[in-house]
Amino acid sequence: MLHRVVITGIGALTPVGHDIPTFWENVVAGRSGTAPITHFDASLFRTHFAAELKNYNASTYLSHADIKRTDPFTQYALIASDQAIRDSGFDFTKMDPFDVGVIWGSGQGGMETFEQQVTEYVQGNGQPRFSPFFVPKLIVNMASGMISIRNGYMGINYTTVSACATSNTAIMDAFTYIRLGKAKIIITGGSEAPITPASFGGFSALKAMSTRNDDPTTASRPFDVSRDGFVMAEGAGALVLEEYEHAVKRGATIYGEITGAAMTADAYHMTATHPEGLGAAKAMQLALDEAGLTIADVDYLNTHATSTPVGDLSEINAVAKLTGTEKTKLKISATKSITGHLLGAAGAIEAIICLLSMRDNVIPPTINTTKLDPAIPSNLSIVLQETISSQVRTTMSNTFGFGGHNGTVIFQKV
Repeated sequence: MLHRVVITGIGALTPVGHDIPTFWENVVAGRSGTAPITHFDASLFRTHFAAELKNYNASTYLSHADIKRTDPFTQYALIASDQAIRDSGFDFTKMDPFDVGVIWGSGQGGMETFEQQVTEYVQGNGQPRFSPFFVPKLIVNMASGMISIRNGYMGINYTTVSACATSNTAIMDAFTYIRLGKAKIIITGGSEAPITPASFGGFSALKAMSTRNDDPTTASRPFDVSRDGFVMAEGAGALVLEEYEHAVKRGATIYGEITGAAMTADAYHMTATHPEGLGAAKAMQLALDEAGLTIADVDYLNTHATSTPVGDLSEINAVAKLTGTEKTKLKISATKSITGHLLGAAGAIEAIICLLSMRDNVIPPTINTTKLDPAIPSNLSIVLQETISSQVRTTMSNTFGFGGHNGTVIFQKV
């Protein structure tokens, strides 16, 4: 028997808010999280800005010991997951610890740790003085491991990596495990701490990031005719997935139900999406099929749209394959224009946006976009500049990653 899977807790640490209420207030208000970089001197880079965590101090949330032995990407994961666990309102100590698992995602893992330690070695006298925490802080699975250690969860535990599709991969894996009866509750989501010279420089060399240094707050402008690249961001999003009957029995607050999820591969290019969106269209269709829906049933699509010239259009082409030329009720927005692109954590943050959109019956905007690319079909309704009120019962979230990874998850009101 397949079990139903619902979301009963959420947490967020983002450039536009370090908790769910602040985050959601700023998303609905359309406030950009982008500003000049403070983590390092970016004056010699092509891009001088990013969406950093504002006024962030790890010691506000974590002990000195936890900070010392973890990379920022793991710290972000612990903070967001703590929020989601509290929000779920459940005493996990009353459960069999083997019924609670963690499936987490990160695209890069401990990039800051790797960069610092290798730089110190190269600049030293040749004596290898690496920290004993070097490898534990670096490895990408440490976030899921530390969440389980912190809380005593002894069920399924691992990390997914599929570049910018990573969080959706983690969410759909958690969905599948609970659906098959292999867990009652799974903490899932993603975290990323990529704003370091090496990571930033690598994406800059790819010419993937916007260079709108004269006006960074408007740099992320998905679907705009003048878009020139994405804005890098950092942070984490966490969700508590729970078996439906288990959640109902304890009277949990349910944000929504996952009814469909799918992944495909473009099999096309290392970094570029398929121009016709073939893999993306198939992922969306498979997710809809699993949910027993058609695209006409979807109220809101949170697109992957990162503000790159090729990527935004390929996703729109994929959506158009499903909608055809008919006008539908589907509303579309790209909230990376607000939050920036959190890479491996993007899917988790955007899943939370989809859930809160259903809760409040609002659709957040695509900000900064003033002139739509004329190649976008006129029958598609993209929400621009301001949040709108609208009945939202079914939402879809897309994420796509380097390597051709496509992930789609569908959420519905219970």
